[in-house]
Amino acid sequence: MTRRDLTAVPDLAHGRSWAGPARTRRPIYVDLLPPCNAACPAGENVQSWLSELEAGRDEQAWRALVEDNPFPAIEGRVCYHPCEGACNRAEVDEAVSIHAVERFLGDLAVERGWTFPVPPVRSGMRVLVVGAGPSGLSAAYHLARRGHDVEVRDAGAEPGGMMRYGIPAYRLPRHVLSAEIDRIAALGVRMVHGHHVEDLEAERRTGAFDAVFVAVGAHLAKRVDIPARDAGRILDALSFLRSVAAGEPPALGRRVAVYGGGDTAMDAARTARRLGADEALVVYRRTRAQMPAHDEEAASAEREGVRINWLRTVSAFDGPELTVEAMELDEHGAPHPTGRFEHLAADSLILALGEQTDTDFLRSVPGVVFDEDGTVEVSPSMMTGAPGVFAGGDMVPAERTVTVGVGHGRKAARHIDAWLRGADATGVPKHGPAGFDGLHLWYFGDFTRRAQPELAPAEAVADFSEVVGGLSAEEAGYEASRCLSCGNCFECDGCLGACPEDAVVKLGPGRRYRFDYDRCTGCATCFEQCPVHAIEMVPEPGTAGEHR
Repeated sequence: MTRRDLTAVPDLAHGRSWAGPARTRRPIYVDLLPPCNAACPAGENVQSWLSELEAGRDEQAWRALVEDNPFPAIEGRVCYHPCEGACNRAEVDEAVSIHAVERFLGDLAVERGWTFPVPPVRSGMRVLVVGAGPSGLSAAYHLARRGHDVEVRDAGAEPGGMMRYGIPAYRLPRHVLSAEIDRIAALGVRMVHGHHVEDLEAERRTGAFDAVFVAVGAHLAKRVDIPARDAGRILDALSFLRSVAAGEPPALGRRVAVYGGGDTAMDAARTARRLGADEALVVYRRTRAQMPAHDEEAASAEREGVRINWLRTVSAFDGPELTVEAMELDEHGAPHPTGRFEHLAADSLILALGEQTDTDFLRSVPGVVFDEDGTVEVSPSMMTGAPGVFAGGDMVPAERTVTVGVGHGRKAARHIDAWLRGADATGVPKHGPAGFDGLHLWYFGDFTRRAQPELAPAEAVADFSEVVGGLSAEEAGYEASRCLSCGNCFECDGCLGACPEDAVVKLGPGRRYRFDYDRCTGCATCFEQCPVHAIEMVPEPGTAGEHR
């Protein structure tokens, strides 16, 4: 509809007339789901805390972030940021560096000593958390903030699980890990270390726990039989990384081979380089496109001198020689042996073929059901078949990452809290997504993404110093300003200035706007200029097009 198409219609409310037929559509303000929020496994409201930081409210930004995730300094380093893969800004230039901003806020909180508020009222309910990894600690945090008494029991000497014993210090410095865990303990969460749970029912009963969340990590390495003259030269990657984290690295020799293609394989190879190996090679039976390791991990390993041998499988190890067989892919992309063998130099062999969870202590719990791969079946509320026993993290079918584990802990805590109170934990339905095609980006310029500093490869492999650095305060604020605020009004006044009928009413800072429908003609000018798709045109009530 254009202004030239309109006929005079009296405006009784304002004693004047405007041009136009009866209005068939009207604008409404909406809050669509930003793609970054939708993609975050931890359930963060990314757009909210980016907005707070852009406005210069550092602590408010951090507090908005930790409403969902207690580990911003950790996650900003180890998360593979699917939020950035979904970011609409990538359609324009580059995605917002969300993980780098998250890390900045986490590091700032550690530096300034920001703490979580202790809940003033206690529920009187006790919850046992088995496992002090990301999922268990996340659940403990969210339960403690709801006023429950939480005790975490873990077999490790220190809390953190795979964050401490599986992720090398050059990716996650231990002082950062400890600082964010200590903040959770300060809420009153009791941490019990060196405690291997063998009889869950007995521990629940003797401890008078009202509910249990089980989040034991995947600490058992998968094994494969490889003919070897000296089996002592074959290590599993998890034990290797754990010994290095404990300050007891094994002797590897000058040439180290790693068998596997996941992130753990990359960490093992990079760690071997830091322990003095002149050569570190990865043997993987498929192609790079099929490799489970994240691209950035494989690329970092190669920059540090790790060689990756694609389409190869280990047949025998007689150090200092490794025998591998070349593989070929069939029409379905599956690898098959060719009968062609090669010999590679290797003083030791590290197996990184996947991990399993030790769930034997749950086998005797009535109602708990296991899948064929040993993971535990849970309901949408994260509860197992045993009333009051919930599970998450590596124990349930899901991608095994820190961020997924944190999200499981958050979700489980919400449902555990509801179960304890006899309430319904059904959440409010999410809004529809804000896609790039719905944006009208007239207001932005060319803003190049800020890169994080990195150590040069030769310097990086010299020790376990952190390889990737953080953004400055100025850079973090700049990155936050690159957020397009997809789907949510940020009060740019575009609709206010564009409306030809003065039908948009500004309500004041932070209160957004409203439409005066006595003036509105439904011309959609406001909708067409709204840069972030915070306005939608809907059928006029009572018309044939109205959704019922």
